[in-house]
Amino acid sequence: MKYLSEYRDPELARSLVDRIRAESSRSWTLMEVCGGQTHTIVKQGIPEVLGESVELIHGPGCPVCVTPLEQIDRALYLAERPEVIFTSFGDMLRVPGSECDLFQVRARGGEVRVVYSPLDALELARANPDREIVFFAVGFETTAPANAMAVWRARELDVPNFSVLVSHVTVPPAMTAILESPDNRVEGFLAAGHVCTVMGWEEYEPLASAHRVPIVVTGFEPVDILEGIWMAVRQLEEGRSEVENQYARSVRRDGNRPAREIVSRVFQLVDRQWRGIGEIPASGLGLRPEFAPWDAEKKFELGGIRATEPEECRAGDVLRGRIKPVECAAFGGACTPETPLGAPMVSSEGACAAYWAYARYRGTDSAPGAASREGAASGTPGAP
Repeated sequence: MKYLSEYRDPELARSLVDRIRAESSRSWTLMEVCGGQTHTIVKQGIPEVLGESVELIHGPGCPVCVTPLEQIDRALYLAERPEVIFTSFGDMLRVPGSECDLFQVRARGGEVRVVYSPLDALELARANPDREIVFFAVGFETTAPANAMAVWRARELDVPNFSVLVSHVTVPPAMTAILESPDNRVEGFLAAGHVCTVMGWEEYEPLASAHRVPIVVTGFEPVDILEGIWMAVRQLEEGRSEVENQYARSVRRDGNRPAREIVSRVFQLVDRQWRGIGEIPASGLGLRPEFAPWDAEKKFELGGIRATEPEECRAGDVLRGRIKPVECAAFGGACTPETPLGAPMVSSEGACAAYWAYARYRGTDSAPGAASREGAASGTPGAP
């Protein structure tokens, strides 16, 4: 694949590490917003090779992880209804609700199906007019265009038995909430490249200016991340607070305008609960009133379903960057991928899952990630 091996090149990675360490006059604290970036950072041992020059804090960049417990419980309620075929991407099936997960509902006879696109769910509704088809619309701005298109087409085609359970969240309000927190330590951000591929970076410019923090739109390969860190450190050392684009091969300032347009036609900003964090004003996307017939929350009157996060799960502290996963007392004991207390342990983008997957964080030389530990020790991120 073009542009893949170049962004995993050990020599390029080593030269960037040297630049970061040489140009850092003090230890800087940066937060990567994307869970995909977190997995690359942990897998490649980037914190170890950077040493004290940069501390990386993992942010609320996993859309599965920030989906609130009550929304999972609503999904479980729908999946158990006999008239419903509940559809979702596969990454939601292991996320624990208050009592079980979607896999367990399916094992008990609920009709839960994995689809690869919300449009697949729409076609399922057209093929089964006697059943209610619900799609679990989860994600940041990255997945919103496809979900918006499915709802738009449902109205165009007059498909009354299709609806979406919406749990979309947006990135800038979460970054603002972190910066305005009294215990904030973040001095700069690595922004999520996939989100910015859709939305561009215009909406980050007022944030960088108001809070005087550099924001670098960054990709997901080791060299991407190291270059993004270097760009952020260079800004901090020079006293600048701007938005820069490291992920130039994919992201433009105005993003993808047709995608942004369909999102704005179907969705509007709403207050949204975040798992372990609470409500962030105007941080979510909800269907506009004209699309209410396709809103599962309204169709099935789900507003009364509420849930309380388990006290032993510190997912909220992990998602806000207050602690690393290994600082949670439940990590590796009460909470493992087989017995998860929260979504960050089972999501493919969860920080807890990343720390579990790579052996140096749980002291198991034989576990996956031992090779990554050796690469980190030799100072060569991206080494095969």
